[in-house]
Amino acid sequence: MQKVETQGLSQGEAAYQQLHAAIRSGTYQPGDRLREVEVAERLALSRTPVREALRKLESDGIVEHRARIGAVIRTLTHPEIVELYEMRVVLERTAAEMAAKHASPAEIDTMVDMNDRILAARDDARTASAINQDFHRCICLAARNRFLLASAQALNNALMLLGPTTLEDEARIKTVCQQHGDIIEAIRSGDAKAAGTAAALHLETSLRHRLKAQGA
Repeated sequence: MQKVETQGLSQGEAAYQQLHAAIRSGTYQPGDRLREVEVAERLALSRTPVREALRKLESDGIVEHRARIGAVIRTLTHPEIVELYEMRVVLERTAAEMAAKHASPAEIDTMVDMNDRILAARDDARTASAINQDFHRCICLAARNRFLLASAQALNNALMLLGPTTLEDEARIKTVCQQHGDIIEAIRSGDAKAAGTAAALHLETSLRHRLKAQGA
């Protein structure tokens, strides 16, 4: 299970942070049952903080309680996936447009580095996916708008429910990195319209791959 910093946190909050990180990293997948005893053993905690963490995950919309089964990680329906990507297009188009106006050279260099690392991790889909998430967050941070960032962060819980990454082969990763490169260059040149258009195209391409992976 992925290690997270839990110093200074209550046991319940520590359990929540570790479970959240495990779901984000793919250790636990949508549809998986989260048994209190098993989770407590993996986290080396008692069942009480684990129970508290599961309740918080349920309030976040990440976990649902099913009769006679218990806590299960939610699975998004086809309409929910489409709605999620529709919101991502709106938010990330705006983020890219604002980043084109506000991003510092250091932030742009960081985007380039992250994109290079995604390509270098083409044989490790999980690592590539984690870096990809950080890349998109970097654009949102460069937008310099706390309300946009808060809205983007609110989508993160739903993004964790998409299931296995679509960065499963070299051709797909090359497409992703090429599209990221288009976004970066538009941001670098200060062309807000081009940056927004490139970001929207990227998310629309991602939605098509996601629906194909879901068998939709």
